[in-house]
Amino acid sequence: MPHVFLTGGSRGIGAAAVRRFAREGWRVSFCYENNAAAARALSAETGADGFRCDVSDPAAVKTLISSLPPVEVLINNAGISHVGLISQITPAQWDRLFAVNVRGIYSTVRAVLPAMLEAGSGCILNVSSMWGQVGASCEAAYSATKGAVDALTKALAKELGPSGIRVNAVSPGMIDTEMNAHLSAEDVQALADETPLGRIGTPEDVAEALWMLSRSPFVTGQILAVNGGLSIT
Repeated sequence: MPHVFLTGGSRGIGAAAVRRFAREGWRVSFCYENNAAAARALSAETGADGFRCDVSDPAAVKTLISSLPPVEVLINNAGISHVGLISQITPAQWDRLFAVNVRGIYSTVRAVLPAMLEAGSGCILNVSSMWGQVGASCEAAYSATKGAVDALTKALAKELGPSGIRVNAVSPGMIDTEMNAHLSAEDVQALADETPLGRIGTPEDVAEALWMLSRSPFVTGQILAVNGGLSIT
């Protein structure tokens, strides 16, 4: 039975991906940082194993991964955001964004690599954002972290490809998750109106893209836009 491990798996895109892979009969493990109640409910629903872990702590991630079966597919979904002017974000807030959104990927990749290298195969999927490609006013720090995720994805694809390991990312647009709860109904409708497909995305839309990439043996180094056409580059 193949094994997928997801970070930030208790809600939103992560929870949808847990459900998608569990539905296919995979062994699913995920970690979360704060929402224990949601994690327990998701585990009861899907049979997935949930673990509390701060992905910005490489030692904690290594300990967790070492306690699990070898990971065939790693999904780096854990992420946090910050809305505010660049002049207002504090150094501590800036550092925390990069610790979770970028160092978290470093932590998990380093932890799963030994088993993937031994197997000569593996799949790493990162959840980025369209703002990493086009930038967002008042989300400069978040955009910077997602730009780093895109660059890291491409670099790792080149570095790990000769070892049989594929690395790709999905780049969601406006998705109906808690991260976008600060937007007013009018703002959400305006974004939907700007989107060629005429709606905002769902966590399930992104989970379907992650599933597709996990099953695409000759695709690596790609940043797959999942935004309904809101940004076409």
